[in-house]
Amino acid sequence: MPAPGDSEPADDPAADAPPAHAPGSVDAPAATEALAAHAPAATEVPSADALAAAEVPAADAPAADAPAADAPVTVVFSHGYCLNQDSWHFQRAALRGRVRTVHWDQRSHGRSGRGVAQRGSEPEPVTIDQLGRDLKAVIDAAAPEGPLVLVGHSMGGMTIMALAEQYPDLIRERVAAVALVGTSSGRLGEITYGLPAFGVNAARRVLPGVLKALGSQAGLVERGRRATADLYAGVIKRYSFGSDDVDPAIVRFAERMIEHTPIDVVAEFYPAFADHDKVRALAVFLPTPALILAGEGDLITPSSHSEAIAEVLPDAELVLVERAGHLVMLEHPEAVTERLTDLLARAGVPGFAPGACP
Repeated sequence: MPAPGDSEPADDPAADAPPAHAPGSVDAPAATEALAAHAPAATEVPSADALAAAEVPAADAPAADAPAADAPVTVVFSHGYCLNQDSWHFQRAALRGRVRTVHWDQRSHGRSGRGVAQRGSEPEPVTIDQLGRDLKAVIDAAAPEGPLVLVGHSMGGMTIMALAEQYPDLIRERVAAVALVGTSSGRLGEITYGLPAFGVNAARRVLPGVLKALGSQAGLVERGRRATADLYAGVIKRYSFGSDDVDPAIVRFAERMIEHTPIDVVAEFYPAFADHDKVRALAVFLPTPALILAGEGDLITPSSHSEAIAEVLPDAELVLVERAGHLVMLEHPEAVTERLTDLLARAGVPGFAPGACP
């Protein structure tokens, strides 16, 4: 399996493109990439130099004054905690030139800047509801018209649920399909991460305070990370993947994304998960074609949480990928891309046929 490109921002926009032989890639018209305009400051969306990168098949790019009815379908990808938009590398490559896509970095992640509330000497913790409003601002800026397909992994899936809870009319009127990958609608406090319950409960009580203290000493912590790189890499591999034979290049790629998330950002986001409860918000998606997908070996958001979502959305397709962990879209990209393209076909997106290979 060819390795993804470096997760660092590229000086040359062309350097950001995945290699031509990436799994699922297609010969397609060159995609145009444009950065979305800054959203109004009141939304507290990350001041992003690359908040949302839109990729449009050149032949299908609508005119600036095209009516809403003629606007193309846009697939919006939202990434997870301590990751960035590059976590969708293989799916982005497979869909390039076939459908309009928008990839964005959550606030304080990847290429996005810190949110207004997270700046200053006493930054406020992030909430999942705020991330839902961030996603709404991204949609307003990068895909203000036309049908939407929302795809979210882990915290990105929670972001979609928060969007649905706060903007149900947007979901009903514009969302043609939704994919929730390795995510949860709540009860995250019950997850044991593959450890004895007693130890997890004790750690859970002290971890928020520890992270807050570490966040105030970010420089020292980052130096410590580098000094214990081998141990840290082992932990990342255990909690990211479900098989032992993952391509080492994929493992290093995941390590870079996670390592590039500053410890103070880790601390700001962590409390949000304890309060996450969006079970009721899922009902907004009942009439919508949906894909619920997870790795059977996911220790971060166990597959039982995806099964719980499927109980609320009984018409959704539930896919549990064998020998896969939390980063299932990197570990088994072909399986994830196949199910995504089938979802696009079920949603009636032009150019996608049920059961067709990506």
